[in-house]
Amino acid sequence: MNRDDLLDLFRRSGALLEGHFRLTSGLHSPGYLQCALVLQHPEHAEKLGRAIAERTRDLRPTVVLSPALGGVVIGQEVGRALGIRAIFAERQDGALTLRRGFMLAETDRVLIVEDVLTTGGSTRETMQVATAAGGRVVGAATIVDRSGGHAAFGVPFTSLMSVDLPTYEPDRCPLCAQGLPVVKPGSRPVAI
Repeated sequence: MNRDDLLDLFRRSGALLEGHFRLTSGLHSPGYLQCALVLQHPEHAEKLGRAIAERTRDLRPTVVLSPALGGVVIGQEVGRALGIRAIFAERQDGALTLRRGFMLAETDRVLIVEDVLTTGGSTRETMQVATAAGGRVVGAATIVDRSGGHAAFGVPFTSLMSVDLPTYEPDRCPLCAQGLPVVKPGSRPVAI
């Protein structure tokens, strides 16, 4: 699956949005990729999960760990394609944590999987969760990398597609200066 195929899939799914968006990172952008609209179709989720699995198989992960909510579906599909378990971290009192009886052992080789990466903050936070729980992070992966190639985690990192959509600090956002209303379409509630 190449970049053009992925962009076409996002367009056909109505997942490539244009407007004025506040991203989970707090940054603003004129473009947003809503992976949930692609992943709601089992055949697309399975295909994307297999593609990430093929790029990360050589890391020999024993478990996939994803941040909730956006990473849950793709994490499950990557785990299924690799034949390993898939768990997720979720927010409790504002911090990501393992809940629901999920555990990691010292022998676990953890692959962090997300849907969209902008600054890498959620990936880093999920890596900290894995390490604190005793696991060893061996790699990170995402469907879409919006970081402009700036994501660095100290472990191998792969994405299925890099997209260069501009981002702005809220106090320097030209869309805000134009008075355009900002929308928060992602999964983490943020006051706007």
